Amino acid sequence: MARLPPRALTALLSLTPRVLASPQDRAMTTTATQPAPSTAAAPVPCNNSPDLCSRAYNNITHMGAHDSAFLRDASTSNSVAGNQYYNATIALSAGIRLLQAQVHLSSNNTLELCHTDCRILDAGPLEAWLARIKHWLDANPNDVVTLLLVNSDNQPASSFGTVFDRSGISTYAYTPPSSSGSNQNTITWPTLQALITANTRLITFIASLPSPTTSDYPYLLNEFNHVFETPYNTTSPSSFTCALDRGGNSTSVQTAISAGMLPLLNHFVYLELTPDIWIPAASAVDATNSPSETEVGALGRHLRDCMGEWGNNARVVFVLVDFYDRGPAVGAADRVNGVGEAVGRVREPAVASSRAVRVRGRRRFFGGGAEVVVGVLLGMGWATVVFQERVGVGYWVCLFFAVLGDYLDMEGGREA
Repeated sequence: MARLPPRALTALLSLTPRVLASPQDRAMTTTATQPAPSTAAAPVPCNNSPDLCSRAYNNITHMGAHDSAFLRDASTSNSVAGNQYYNATIALSAGIRLLQAQVHLSSNNTLELCHTDCRILDAGPLEAWLARIKHWLDANPNDVVTLLLVNSDNQPASSFGTVFDRSGISTYAYTPPSSSGSNQNTITWPTLQALITANTRLITFIASLPSPTTSDYPYLLNEFNHVFETPYNTTSPSSFTCALDRGGNSTSVQTAISAGMLPLLNHFVYLELTPDIWIPAASAVDATNSPSETEVGALGRHLRDCMGEWGNNARVVFVLVDFYDRGPAVGAADRVNGVGEAVGRVREPAVASSRAVRVRGRRRFFGGGAEVVVGVLLGMGWATVVFQERVGVGYWVCLFFAVLGDYLDMEGGREA
């Protein structure tokens, strides 16, 4: 149904009709007094909707960017290892409220955002990334953001806490109330408005923290004490399931939810190049991220199926997708959250396509087959250079194709 824009509706309502006089009493015609303009303030949105303010944190579906720090754009020469087209702060402005990333210990003993291995894709220091998110939180005081960091090298909580403190983002960190007994990992989550009012607008999960965890950084939550995930190693859109894959000690989704665990839906597809090398399947992402509730493999259907299968008004609390802007994925979260019209979102800037390549003066676009070929060549280079460390003719051949693939992608970024 068509809907008037708010300004047009306000203007229409503020008009006062004139009293229409008949010819015989035209002399007595008057104009009704204009009412005083309304001083009622518009409701303040929480996470882009005033309807979400009164709802508990765990009664909302938070749409997330999987491997949010690893970009497929000009900054990475359009690396096929990249999982997103836009960086974390652009994603947040567009409505993403969960950012996931892998953290590794670099050769100089700093926590670095690296995709599988720092020699494949290095997105820089964790501290710098957190500082940018902190700056975004400074500018957006009515938003609650969740971080999920993969602790790839089993670093202690103190290593992360030190970086959080240095970046300044720890000032926004939410610390759950202390609890004890058999339900010590169960949290009674506050509403978004309560988190905003207390200015504790950052919830952070780490997967995982070594035991015992330190009480010096109680806002760093061990993910699998609080969250369970569905399978993440999907290679076909028809293979998405709602099964419990990891998290907690539960043997079923129902027991995990009963124990207060928060469900995380992994919804992305990999292209398997070798048993060791998997890359995001970008060619399928429009269908994969679709809000459709009827198409097989669509995000909307996956959400609908899981909440129906789990029963008892179960909610998917977190979702992770690749290339979040496609679909668009946020639309699926709006649907299950009951958000009709989001407030304050900013659309992503237009960028050149990362899949266009100019060859001998003609523009060509990678379809599924060509993407596989380039991906395989890059995968061969990675497997040789990073995982097997072999030296010889094979090394140089694979390295040549890896560099060629990067060159083609860079040319595509310039020409598209």
